[in-house]
Amino acid sequence: MAEYKIFLQRVGLIGVVQLLTSLNGIILLPILTKNISIEEYGIWAQTMVTIGIFPGLVMLGLPYTMVRFLPALKKKIDIQEIFYSIFFFVVFTSGIASLLFYIFSDTIASMLFDNNIFVVKTISLIVFFECIISLFINYLRARQQIKRYSLSILLKTILEISIVSFFVLIGRGVNGAITGIVVIDIIIFIFLSYSVISEIGIRIPEFKDLREYLHFGIPTVPGNFSRWIVNSSDRYVIGILLGTASVGFYSPGYALGSLIGMFFAPLSFLLPATLSKSYDENDLEEVKKVLSYSFKYLMIIAIPATFGISFLSKPILSILSTPEIASQGYLITPFTALSTLLLGIYGIIVQVLVLEKRTIITGKIWLIAATLNLVLNFVFIPYFGIVGAAITTLIVFAIALILTMCYSTNSLKFDLNLKLILKSVVSSILMSFMIHILKPEGFISVLLTIMICALFYFTLLYILKGFNINELKLLYNLIKK
Repeated sequence: MAEYKIFLQRVGLIGVVQLLTSLNGIILLPILTKNISIEEYGIWAQTMVTIGIFPGLVMLGLPYTMVRFLPALKKKIDIQEIFYSIFFFVVFTSGIASLLFYIFSDTIASMLFDNNIFVVKTISLIVFFECIISLFINYLRARQQIKRYSLSILLKTILEISIVSFFVLIGRGVNGAITGIVVIDIIIFIFLSYSVISEIGIRIPEFKDLREYLHFGIPTVPGNFSRWIVNSSDRYVIGILLGTASVGFYSPGYALGSLIGMFFAPLSFLLPATLSKSYDENDLEEVKKVLSYSFKYLMIIAIPATFGISFLSKPILSILSTPEIASQGYLITPFTALSTLLLGIYGIIVQVLVLEKRTIITGKIWLIAATLNLVLNFVFIPYFGIVGAAITTLIVFAIALILTMCYSTNSLKFDLNLKLILKSVVSSILMSFMIHILKPEGFISVLLTIMICALFYFTLLYILKGFNINELKLLYNLIKK
Protein backbone atom coordinates (compact mmCIF):
# COMPACT_ATOMS: atom_id res chain seq x y z
CA MET A 1 0.00 0.00 0.00
CA ALA A 2 2.85 2.39 0.86
CA GLU A 3 4.45 1.79 -2.55
CA TYR A 4 1.19 2.67 -4.34
CA LYS A 5 0.92 5.82 -2.26
CA ILE A 6 4.44 6.92 -3.25
CA PHE A 7 3.75 6.08 -6.88
CA LEU A 8 0.51 8.09 -6.88
CA GLN A 9 2.19 11.05 -5.21
CA ARG A 10 4.92 10.98 -7.84
CA VAL A 11 2.37 10.74 -10.63
CA GLY A 12 0.57 13.75 -9.14
CA LEU A 13 3.74 15.80 -8.85
CA ILE A 14 4.91 14.97 -12.36
CA GLY A 15 1.37 15.64 -13.58
CA VAL A 16 1.41 19.16 -12.16
CA VAL A 17 4.83 19.82 -13.68
CA GLN A 18 3.72 18.43 -17.03
CA LEU A 19 0.62 20.61 -16.93
CA LEU A 20 2.77 23.69 -16.40
CA THR A 21 5.16 22.56 -19.14
CA SER A 22 2.28 22.01 -21.56
CA LEU A 23 0.84 25.40 -20.71
CA ASN A 24 4.23 26.87 -21.54
CA GLY A 25 3.51 26.56 -25.26
CA ILE A 26 -0.05 27.78 -24.80
CA ILE A 27 1.09 30.85 -22.83
CA LEU A 28 3.72 31.69 -25.43
CA LEU A 29 1.30 31.13 -28.31
CA PRO A 30 -0.55 34.48 -28.11
CA ILE A 31 2.67 36.36 -27.29
CA LEU A 32 4.34 34.97 -30.39
CA THR A 33 1.46 34.94 -32.88
CA LYS A 34 0.34 38.47 -32.00
CA ASN A 35 3.81 40.06 -32.01
CA ILE A 36 5.65 38.41 -34.90
CA SER A 37 4.62 37.59 -38.47
CA ILE A 38 3.10 34.25 -39.39
CA GLU A 39 6.31 33.46 -41.32
CA GLU A 40 8.46 34.13 -38.25
CA TYR A 41 6.15 32.01 -36.13
CA GLY A 42 6.64 29.24 -38.68
CA ILE A 43 10.42 29.58 -38.19
CA TRP A 44 9.91 29.35 -34.41
CA ALA A 45 7.87 26.16 -34.89
CA GLN A 46 10.55 24.69 -37.14
CA THR A 47 13.16 25.53 -34.51
CA MET A 48 11.27 23.69 -31.77
CA VAL A 49 10.87 20.68 -34.04
CA THR A 50 14.60 20.67 -34.87
CA ILE A 51 15.66 20.95 -31.24
CA GLY A 52 13.37 18.05 -30.41
CA ILE A 53 15.09 15.56 -32.71
CA PHE A 54 18.70 15.90 -31.60
CA PRO A 55 18.64 14.30 -28.13
CA GLY A 56 16.79 11.22 -29.37
CA LEU A 57 19.07 10.83 -32.37
CA VAL A 58 22.66 11.73 -31.45
CA MET A 59 22.60 10.34 -27.90
CA LEU A 60 22.18 6.79 -29.28
CA GLY A 61 19.49 5.87 -26.76
CA LEU A 62 21.92 6.08 -23.85
CA PRO A 63 19.78 8.23 -21.51
CA TYR A 64 16.99 5.65 -21.74
CA THR A 65 19.61 2.96 -21.13
CA MET A 66 20.48 4.76 -17.91
CA VAL A 67 16.84 4.68 -16.86
CA ARG A 68 16.73 0.92 -17.47
CA PHE A 69 20.01 -0.07 -15.76
CA LEU A 70 20.74 2.53 -13.08
CA PRO A 71 17.76 2.04 -10.68
CA ALA A 72 19.13 -1.33 -9.49
CA LEU A 73 22.59 0.08 -8.60
CA LYS A 74 23.40 0.89 -4.98
CA LYS A 75 27.15 1.57 -4.81
CA LYS A 76 28.34 5.08 -5.59
CA ILE A 77 31.24 3.85 -7.72
CA ASP A 78 28.85 1.86 -9.94
CA ILE A 79 26.56 4.87 -10.32
CA GLN A 80 29.55 7.04 -11.26
CA GLU A 81 30.75 4.48 -13.81
CA ILE A 82 27.46 4.27 -15.72
CA PHE A 83 26.78 8.01 -15.55
CA TYR A 84 30.20 9.25 -16.64
CA SER A 85 30.65 6.53 -19.28
CA ILE A 86 27.45 7.78 -20.89
CA PHE A 87 28.17 11.46 -20.17
CA PHE A 88 31.53 11.62 -21.95
CA PHE A 89 30.24 9.61 -24.88
CA VAL A 90 27.23 11.91 -25.26
CA VAL A 91 29.43 15.03 -25.08
CA PHE A 92 31.42 13.62 -28.00
CA THR A 93 28.45 12.63 -30.20
CA SER A 94 26.42 15.79 -29.53
CA GLY A 95 29.48 17.95 -30.16
CA ILE A 96 30.00 16.34 -33.57
CA ALA A 97 26.32 16.77 -34.47
CA SER A 98 26.33 20.41 -33.39
CA LEU A 99 29.44 21.14 -35.44
CA LEU A 100 27.98 19.54 -38.57
CA PHE A 101 24.76 21.52 -38.15
CA TYR A 102 26.80 24.74 -37.96
CA ILE A 103 28.92 23.88 -41.01
CA PHE A 104 25.86 23.24 -43.18
CA SER A 105 23.84 26.13 -41.75
CA ASP A 106 23.52 27.95 -45.10
CA THR A 107 21.95 24.94 -46.83
CA ILE A 108 19.64 24.13 -43.91
CA ALA A 109 18.52 27.76 -43.65
CA SER A 110 17.58 27.93 -47.33
CA MET A 111 15.62 24.67 -47.18
CA LEU A 112 13.71 24.99 -43.91
CA PHE A 113 14.18 28.37 -42.19
CA ASP A 114 13.34 30.95 -44.82
CA ASN A 115 17.08 31.73 -45.27
CA ASN A 116 17.47 32.82 -41.63
CA ILE A 117 21.10 31.77 -41.12
CA PHE A 118 21.31 33.38 -37.66
CA VAL A 119 18.60 31.07 -36.35
CA VAL A 120 20.24 27.95 -37.77
CA LYS A 121 23.68 28.80 -36.33
CA THR A 122 22.10 29.51 -32.98
CA ILE A 123 20.28 26.18 -33.08
CA SER A 124 23.64 24.42 -33.52
CA LEU A 125 24.63 25.72 -30.07
CA ILE A 126 21.24 24.97 -28.52
CA VAL A 127 21.19 21.33 -29.56
CA PHE A 128 24.51 20.64 -27.79
CA PHE A 129 23.19 21.98 -24.49
CA GLU A 130 19.84 20.24 -24.96
CA CYS A 131 21.57 16.86 -25.25
CA ILE A 132 23.56 17.36 -22.05
CA ILE A 133 20.49 18.68 -20.22
CA SER A 134 18.52 15.64 -21.39
CA LEU A 135 21.21 13.38 -19.94
CA PHE A 136 21.06 15.11 -16.55
CA ILE A 137 17.26 14.96 -16.56
CA ASN A 138 17.30 11.24 -17.27
CA TYR A 139 19.74 10.71 -14.42
CA LEU A 140 17.23 12.28 -12.03
CA ARG A 141 14.53 10.15 -13.62
CA ALA A 142 16.53 6.95 -13.19
CA ARG A 143 17.27 7.79 -9.56
CA GLN A 144 13.57 8.64 -9.10
CA GLN A 145 14.51 12.01 -7.62
CA ILE A 146 11.15 13.40 -8.56
CA LYS A 147 11.33 16.64 -6.57
CA ARG A 148 14.67 17.65 -8.10
CA TYR A 149 13.44 16.65 -11.54
CA SER A 150 10.26 18.66 -11.08
CA LEU A 151 12.19 21.70 -9.87
CA SER A 152 14.46 21.54 -12.92
CA ILE A 153 11.57 21.30 -15.39
CA LEU A 154 9.63 24.02 -13.57
CA LEU A 155 12.63 26.34 -13.61
CA LYS A 156 13.17 25.73 -17.33
CA THR A 157 9.51 26.41 -18.05
CA ILE A 158 9.40 29.66 -16.08
CA LEU A 159 12.61 30.88 -17.68
CA GLU A 160 11.38 30.04 -21.17
CA ILE A 161 8.11 31.89 -20.72
CA SER A 162 9.72 34.97 -19.19
CA ILE A 163 12.90 35.28 -21.27
CA VAL A 164 11.37 34.43 -24.67
CA SER A 165 8.46 36.77 -23.95
CA PHE A 166 10.87 39.55 -22.98
CA PHE A 167 12.84 39.34 -26.23
CA VAL A 168 9.69 39.18 -28.35
CA LEU A 169 7.90 42.03 -26.57
CA ILE A 170 10.89 44.39 -26.92
CA GLY A 171 10.74 43.83 -30.67
CA ARG A 172 13.58 41.35 -31.24
CA GLY A 173 11.34 39.01 -33.21
CA VAL A 174 12.10 35.35 -33.77
CA ASN A 175 15.88 35.95 -33.60
CA GLY A 176 15.47 37.30 -30.09
CA ALA A 177 13.23 34.39 -29.09
CA ILE A 178 15.84 31.86 -30.24
CA THR A 179 18.59 33.81 -28.45
CA GLY A 180 16.49 33.51 -25.30
CA ILE A 181 16.53 29.72 -25.63
CA VAL A 182 20.35 29.77 -25.59
CA VAL A 183 20.36 31.85 -22.40
CA ILE A 184 17.88 29.46 -20.76
CA ASP A 185 19.88 26.35 -21.71
CA ILE A 186 23.08 27.76 -20.25
CA ILE A 187 21.35 28.54 -16.95
CA ILE A 188 19.73 25.08 -16.73
CA PHE A 189 23.01 23.39 -17.70
CA ILE A 190 24.84 25.10 -14.82
CA PHE A 191 22.03 24.29 -12.37
CA LEU A 192 21.85 20.58 -13.27
CA SER A 193 25.63 20.16 -13.46
CA TYR A 194 25.99 21.43 -9.91
CA SER A 195 23.04 19.32 -8.73
CA VAL A 196 24.36 16.01 -10.10
CA ILE A 197 28.06 16.55 -9.44
CA SER A 198 27.43 17.59 -5.84
CA GLU A 199 25.70 14.23 -5.32
CA ILE A 200 28.00 11.74 -7.05
CA GLY A 201 31.23 13.71 -7.47
CA ILE A 202 33.52 13.49 -10.49
CA ARG A 203 35.23 10.36 -11.76
CA ILE A 204 36.95 9.31 -14.96
CA PRO A 205 35.09 6.21 -16.12
CA GLU A 206 36.59 2.98 -17.39
CA PHE A 207 33.86 2.57 -20.05
CA LYS A 208 33.83 -1.14 -19.18
CA ASP A 209 30.11 -1.63 -19.80
CA LEU A 210 29.67 0.92 -22.57
CA ARG A 211 29.30 -1.79 -25.19
CA GLU A 212 26.38 -3.30 -23.29
CA TYR A 213 24.76 0.13 -22.89
CA LEU A 214 25.14 0.81 -26.61
CA HIS A 215 23.77 -2.63 -27.41
CA PHE A 216 20.61 -1.74 -25.49
CA GLY A 217 20.43 1.90 -26.58
CA ILE A 218 21.34 1.90 -30.28
CA PRO A 219 18.32 -0.21 -31.35
CA THR A 220 16.12 2.54 -29.87
CA VAL A 221 17.65 5.19 -32.18
CA PRO A 222 15.68 4.17 -35.29
CA GLY A 223 12.60 4.19 -33.09
CA ASN A 224 13.44 7.61 -31.66
CA PHE A 225 14.20 9.04 -35.08
CA SER A 226 11.16 7.40 -36.59
CA ARG A 227 8.92 8.72 -33.80
CA TRP A 228 10.31 12.17 -34.47
CA ILE A 229 9.52 11.76 -38.17
CA VAL A 230 5.97 10.72 -37.32
CA ASN A 231 5.54 13.43 -34.66
CA SER A 232 7.33 16.37 -36.22
CA SER A 233 8.53 15.90 -39.79
CA ASP A 234 5.14 17.08 -41.02
CA ARG A 235 6.29 20.61 -40.16
CA TYR A 236 9.33 20.11 -42.39
CA VAL A 237 7.28 18.72 -45.28
CA ILE A 238 4.73 21.53 -44.95
CA GLY A 239 7.57 24.05 -44.93
CA ILE A 240 9.11 22.55 -48.06
CA LEU A 241 5.85 22.16 -50.01
CA LEU A 242 3.75 25.08 -48.73
CA GLY A 243 6.17 27.50 -47.02
CA THR A 244 6.84 28.64 -43.44
CA ALA A 245 3.54 30.57 -43.28
CA SER A 246 1.62 27.29 -43.58
CA VAL A 247 3.74 25.89 -40.76
CA GLY A 248 2.58 28.89 -38.74
CA PHE A 249 -1.07 28.06 -39.42
CA TYR A 250 -0.57 24.35 -38.68
CA SER A 251 1.46 24.50 -35.46
CA PRO A 252 -1.03 26.18 -33.05
CA GLY A 253 -3.75 23.60 -33.78
CA TYR A 254 -1.18 20.82 -33.46
CA ALA A 255 0.08 22.23 -30.15
CA LEU A 256 -3.45 22.45 -28.77
CA GLY A 257 -4.25 18.85 -29.66
CA SER A 258 -0.93 17.70 -28.21
CA LEU A 259 -2.01 18.96 -24.78
CA ILE A 260 -3.59 15.53 -24.30
CA GLY A 261 -0.04 14.28 -23.84
CA MET A 262 0.20 15.96 -20.44
CA PHE A 263 -2.00 13.19 -19.00
CA PHE A 264 0.35 10.49 -20.24
CA ALA A 265 3.67 12.18 -19.47
CA PRO A 266 3.77 11.33 -15.72
CA LEU A 267 3.33 7.62 -16.42
CA SER A 268 5.77 7.62 -19.34
CA PHE A 269 8.28 9.18 -16.97
CA LEU A 270 7.71 6.96 -13.94
CA LEU A 271 6.74 3.56 -15.32
CA PRO A 272 10.14 2.47 -16.77
CA ALA A 273 12.02 2.79 -13.49
CA THR A 274 9.08 1.60 -11.34
CA LEU A 275 8.33 -1.46 -13.45
CA SER A 276 11.98 -2.37 -13.96
CA LYS A 277 12.40 -2.95 -10.22
CA SER A 278 9.39 -5.28 -9.97
CA TYR A 279 10.25 -7.07 -13.21
CA ASP A 280 13.89 -7.68 -12.20
CA GLU A 281 12.59 -9.11 -8.91
CA ASN A 282 10.34 -11.45 -10.96
CA ASP A 283 7.18 -9.94 -9.48
CA LEU A 284 5.15 -10.13 -12.69
CA GLU A 285 1.79 -9.82 -10.95
CA GLU A 286 2.84 -6.44 -9.59
CA VAL A 287 3.92 -5.37 -13.08
CA LYS A 288 0.53 -6.37 -14.52
CA LYS A 289 -1.35 -4.64 -11.71
CA VAL A 290 0.53 -1.34 -12.14
CA LEU A 291 0.07 -1.41 -15.92
CA SER A 292 -3.64 -2.23 -15.65
CA TYR A 293 -4.48 0.46 -13.12
CA SER A 294 -2.33 3.02 -14.91
CA PHE A 295 -4.19 2.34 -18.14
CA LYS A 296 -7.61 2.39 -16.50
CA TYR A 297 -7.38 5.69 -14.69
CA LEU A 298 -5.61 7.31 -17.61
CA MET A 299 -8.41 6.44 -20.01
CA ILE A 300 -11.00 7.89 -17.64
CA ILE A 301 -9.34 11.29 -18.01
CA ALA A 302 -7.72 11.24 -21.45
CA ILE A 303 -10.72 10.10 -23.51
CA PRO A 304 -13.07 12.95 -22.48
CA ALA A 305 -10.20 15.42 -22.76
CA THR A 306 -9.68 14.31 -26.38
CA PHE A 307 -13.35 14.89 -27.21
CA GLY A 308 -13.50 18.18 -25.31
CA ILE A 309 -10.42 19.80 -26.79
CA SER A 310 -11.50 18.73 -30.29
CA PHE A 311 -14.93 20.38 -30.02
CA LEU A 312 -13.54 23.47 -28.29
CA SER A 313 -10.56 23.95 -30.60
CA LYS A 314 -11.91 26.89 -32.61
CA PRO A 315 -12.95 29.12 -29.66
CA ILE A 316 -9.74 28.27 -27.77
CA LEU A 317 -7.53 29.10 -30.76
CA SER A 318 -9.48 32.32 -31.31
CA ILE A 319 -8.57 33.33 -27.76
CA LEU A 320 -4.92 32.27 -27.95
CA SER A 321 -3.97 33.34 -31.45
CA THR A 322 -5.47 35.34 -34.31
CA PRO A 323 -8.81 34.79 -36.11
CA GLU A 324 -6.85 33.96 -39.26
CA ILE A 325 -4.91 31.18 -37.51
CA ALA A 326 -8.02 29.87 -35.71
CA SER A 327 -9.96 29.61 -38.99
CA GLN A 328 -7.47 27.03 -40.26
CA GLY A 329 -5.82 25.63 -37.16
CA TYR A 330 -9.00 24.31 -35.52
CA LEU A 331 -9.28 21.66 -38.23
CA ILE A 332 -5.93 20.21 -37.12
CA THR A 333 -6.71 19.82 -33.41
CA PRO A 334 -9.14 16.85 -33.48
CA PHE A 335 -6.73 14.72 -35.53
CA THR A 336 -3.80 15.67 -33.31
CA ALA A 337 -5.72 15.07 -30.08
CA LEU A 338 -6.76 11.58 -31.17
CA SER A 339 -3.23 10.86 -32.42
CA THR A 340 -1.82 11.91 -29.04
CA LEU A 341 -4.31 9.68 -27.25
CA LEU A 342 -3.14 6.71 -29.33
CA LEU A 343 0.49 7.62 -28.63
CA GLY A 344 -0.26 7.73 -24.90
CA ILE A 345 -1.78 4.24 -25.04
CA TYR A 346 1.30 3.11 -26.91
CA GLY A 347 3.48 4.54 -24.14
CA ILE A 348 1.90 2.15 -21.64
CA ILE A 349 1.69 -0.93 -23.88
CA VAL A 350 5.32 -0.62 -25.02
CA GLN A 351 6.58 -0.94 -21.43
CA VAL A 352 6.24 -4.70 -21.84
CA LEU A 353 8.75 -4.75 -24.71
CA VAL A 354 11.11 -2.43 -22.83
CA LEU A 355 11.07 -4.66 -19.74
CA GLU A 356 11.89 -7.67 -21.90
CA LYS A 357 14.69 -5.67 -23.59
CA ARG A 358 13.05 -6.19 -27.00
CA THR A 359 13.82 -2.66 -28.14
CA ILE A 360 14.71 -3.90 -31.61
CA ILE A 361 11.02 -4.59 -32.19
CA THR A 362 9.99 -1.05 -31.28
CA GLY A 363 12.68 0.27 -33.57
CA LYS A 364 11.31 -1.75 -36.49
CA ILE A 365 7.75 -0.66 -35.78
CA TRP A 366 8.63 3.02 -35.81
CA LEU A 367 10.84 2.59 -38.87
CA ILE A 368 7.80 1.25 -40.73
CA ALA A 369 5.67 4.06 -39.31
CA ALA A 370 8.18 6.75 -40.31
CA THR A 371 8.49 5.49 -43.86
CA LEU A 372 4.72 5.41 -44.24
CA ASN A 373 4.43 8.85 -42.66
CA LEU A 374 6.84 10.49 -45.11
CA VAL A 375 5.20 8.84 -48.11
CA LEU A 376 1.68 9.81 -47.05
CA ASN A 377 2.72 13.38 -46.18
CA PHE A 378 4.10 13.95 -49.66
CA VAL A 379 0.92 12.43 -51.12
CA PHE A 380 -1.71 14.06 -48.88
CA ILE A 381 -0.32 17.56 -48.26
CA PRO A 382 -0.37 18.70 -51.93
CA TYR A 383 -4.06 17.64 -52.16
CA PHE A 384 -5.44 18.35 -48.68
CA GLY A 385 -3.05 21.04 -47.44
CA ILE A 386 -2.16 21.15 -43.74
CA VAL A 387 -5.13 18.89 -42.87
CA GLY A 388 -3.46 16.15 -44.92
CA ALA A 389 -0.50 16.18 -42.54
CA ALA A 390 -2.80 15.76 -39.53
CA ILE A 391 -4.63 12.85 -41.17
CA THR A 392 -1.32 11.17 -41.95
CA THR A 393 -0.19 11.43 -38.32
CA LEU A 394 -3.39 9.79 -37.09
CA ILE A 395 -3.13 6.90 -39.55
CA VAL A 396 0.49 6.19 -38.69
CA PHE A 397 0.00 6.37 -34.90
CA ALA A 398 -2.87 3.91 -35.19
CA ILE A 399 -0.72 1.46 -37.15
CA ALA A 400 2.19 1.79 -34.68
CA LEU A 401 -0.13 1.09 -31.74
CA ILE A 402 -1.72 -1.96 -33.39
CA LEU A 403 1.67 -3.48 -34.22
CA THR A 404 2.97 -2.85 -30.70
CA MET A 405 -0.10 -4.47 -29.15
CA CYS A 406 0.37 -7.54 -31.35
CA TYR A 407 3.90 -8.09 -30.01
CA SER A 408 3.48 -7.06 -26.37
CA THR A 409 0.18 -8.72 -25.46
CA ASN A 410 1.49 -12.13 -26.57
CA SER A 411 4.09 -12.19 -23.80
CA LEU A 412 2.90 -10.22 -20.76
CA LYS A 413 -0.86 -9.72 -20.80
CA PHE A 414 -2.64 -7.28 -18.51
CA ASP A 415 -6.24 -6.10 -18.25
CA LEU A 416 -7.02 -3.28 -20.72
CA ASN A 417 -10.45 -2.60 -19.17
CA LEU A 418 -12.20 -2.55 -22.57
CA LYS A 419 -15.66 -2.20 -21.00
CA LEU A 420 -14.49 0.92 -19.18
CA ILE A 421 -13.14 2.39 -22.42
CA LEU A 422 -16.52 1.84 -24.10
CA LYS A 423 -18.32 3.53 -21.19
CA SER A 424 -15.89 6.45 -21.30
CA VAL A 425 -16.40 6.90 -25.04
CA VAL A 426 -20.19 6.86 -24.67
CA SER A 427 -20.03 9.42 -21.84
CA SER A 428 -17.65 11.59 -23.88
CA ILE A 429 -19.93 11.56 -26.92
CA LEU A 430 -22.88 12.68 -24.82
CA MET A 431 -20.67 15.33 -23.22
CA SER A 432 -19.76 16.60 -26.69
CA PHE A 433 -23.43 17.30 -27.41
CA MET A 434 -23.36 19.63 -24.42
CA ILE A 435 -20.49 21.59 -26.01
CA HIS A 436 -22.41 21.80 -29.28
CA ILE A 437 -25.48 23.12 -27.47
CA LEU A 438 -23.58 25.69 -25.37
CA LYS A 439 -21.41 26.97 -28.28
CA PRO A 440 -19.02 28.95 -26.04
CA GLU A 441 -17.13 32.03 -27.23
CA GLY A 442 -14.64 33.96 -25.15
CA PHE A 443 -12.48 32.93 -22.20
CA ILE A 444 -15.13 32.88 -19.44
CA SER A 445 -17.65 31.05 -21.60
CA VAL A 446 -15.10 28.38 -22.57
CA LEU A 447 -13.96 27.95 -18.96
CA LEU A 448 -17.54 27.51 -17.71
CA THR A 449 -18.26 25.03 -20.50
CA ILE A 450 -15.24 22.93 -19.51
CA MET A 451 -16.38 22.84 -15.88
CA ILE A 452 -19.98 21.94 -16.75
CA CYS A 453 -18.93 19.23 -19.20
CA ALA A 454 -16.43 17.70 -16.77
CA LEU A 455 -19.15 17.40 -14.12
CA PHE A 456 -21.57 16.01 -16.71
CA TYR A 457 -19.04 13.41 -17.92
CA PHE A 458 -18.05 12.06 -14.51
CA THR A 459 -21.70 11.88 -13.45
CA LEU A 460 -22.53 9.83 -16.56
CA LEU A 461 -19.52 7.56 -16.07
CA TYR A 462 -20.52 6.95 -12.45
CA ILE A 463 -24.06 6.08 -13.53
CA LEU A 464 -22.62 3.65 -16.09
CA LYS A 465 -20.49 2.15 -13.28
CA GLY A 466 -17.18 3.17 -14.81
CA PHE A 467 -15.95 3.62 -11.26
CA ASN A 468 -17.47 3.29 -7.80
CA ILE A 469 -17.35 4.90 -4.39
CA ASN A 470 -14.99 2.27 -2.97
CA GLU A 471 -12.40 3.02 -5.64
CA LEU A 472 -12.63 6.73 -4.89
CA LYS A 473 -12.23 6.04 -1.17
CA LEU A 474 -9.18 3.85 -1.81
CA LEU A 475 -7.60 6.52 -4.00
CA TYR A 476 -8.36 9.19 -1.39
CA ASN A 477 -6.87 7.11 1.45
CA LEU A 478 -3.72 6.38 -0.53
CA ILE A 479 -3.13 10.08 -1.15
CA LYS A 480 -4.16 11.22 2.34
CA LYS A 481 -1.96 8.85 4.38
